[in-house]
Amino acid sequence: MIVCICNNISDREIRQAIDLGITSMDELRRDLGLATCCGQCSSTAEEILNEHVGRLNETVLKRTSLTT
Repeated sequence: MIVCICNNISDREIRQAIDLGITSMDELRRDLGLATCCGQCSSTAEEILNEHVGRLNETVLKRTSLTT
């Protein structure tokens, strides 16, 4: 789904950026240009960011507990 219409940025692109190490809205703005025009996508993008970072953290915690 397209999240940022102004810059044609999808939720998939946001998740890929997070997988590559982005952890904040400031980084998404800087690296993808997200929410730099009208700003209407900011809240949706932040939801995706928080949700995906949370999932990544859960995965890391599960992997750690499996190896100990």
